[in-house]
Amino acid sequence: MNSFLLKCVVVSAALIAAGTARADVKIGIAGPITGANAAFGAQLSQGVTQAADDINASGGILGQKIVIETGDDVSDPKQGVSVANKFVGDGVKFVVGHFNSGVTIPASDVYAENGILFITPSATNPMVTERKLWNAFRVCGRDDQQGLLWAELARDKLSDKKIAVVHDKTTYGKGLADAALDNMHKFGLKEVLYEGVNTGEKDYAAIVSKLKAVGADYVMWGGLHTEGGLIVRQMRDQGLKTVMISGDGITDNEFAAIGGPGVAGTLMSFGPEPRNNPNAKAVTAAFKAKNFEPAGYTLYSYAAVQIFKQAAETAKSLDPKKVADAMHSGMAFHTVIGDISFNKKGDRTTVDYVWYVWKQGTDGKYTFFQL
Repeated sequence: MNSFLLKCVVVSAALIAAGTARADVKIGIAGPITGANAAFGAQLSQGVTQAADDINASGGILGQKIVIETGDDVSDPKQGVSVANKFVGDGVKFVVGHFNSGVTIPASDVYAENGILFITPSATNPMVTERKLWNAFRVCGRDDQQGLLWAELARDKLSDKKIAVVHDKTTYGKGLADAALDNMHKFGLKEVLYEGVNTGEKDYAAIVSKLKAVGADYVMWGGLHTEGGLIVRQMRDQGLKTVMISGDGITDNEFAAIGGPGVAGTLMSFGPEPRNNPNAKAVTAAFKAKNFEPAGYTLYSYAAVQIFKQAAETAKSLDPKKVADAMHSGMAFHTVIGDISFNKKGDRTTVDYVWYVWKQGTDGKYTFFQL
């Protein structure tokens, strides 16, 4: 009898050990999977899923398989908090997201209170990392850095031009527009118009009429591709040749699908083209083999998962706080978009914003090209 019991104990222990070895690490994807910004949700989802597949094929993270859980926040702050709470209940410990700054900030409080570590590939508002949260990181830059680039363009190249500043009243859009405006004022430059518009509308004739009235040569647009594309289309419909200057919120070809040929000449700030990074060659080919173009934040999202893996291996733990400590250590993480290290706030220690121009490619389609 004792021998039988001993065998049962040994078998049970073996089963428990095997179960532990096969444990999964849950990574959440949080972003606008549906709605007006679904194109960006697709970028996040494709990037994380491909990274998980590649890492799982090579053994996972510390021997554990990555399992993906997706949360659709529809670019809505309240829904973002709901997604965050669902992740808590489902045992998610790592999150890539959210896409929008205005969604990331409230969701990040839920994550901080419940032991979840997140990396946003795209939320650029400074307050994402300025609140001294232990768990907040981003692989993109910040609006104050991007806004300075816009102001420097105005100072160095457009000082004799009439510049209007328009935003979509969101945390991201207004934050970016205000960062540009503040720096313009420091340089002694004055805008001819400063206005906010509502997201989700279809008719922007009122703001277009104001741009026409002030004779704006350029309009700095703080917002996303949907409204930006409509504004460009309606400017051209009214005969305006005003050139749009915008940022990372329009880094998807849907901007051209909405705006039409009139998007040609639009200037856009973003990080150096990630698809051109030698580290991304194989991954980019894998995406294209699936008929998905890894534009915008796709490779940023892929990089976020790579960072989770390398930080966990450095910490020898999947405890989010220990992983966060490794990320805060200043070590360099090797990713498809280059080497990345973080400061104590969770921001990248080096960020380079560059200029792109939207124009017609050799295939006849309008897209963005790095200058």
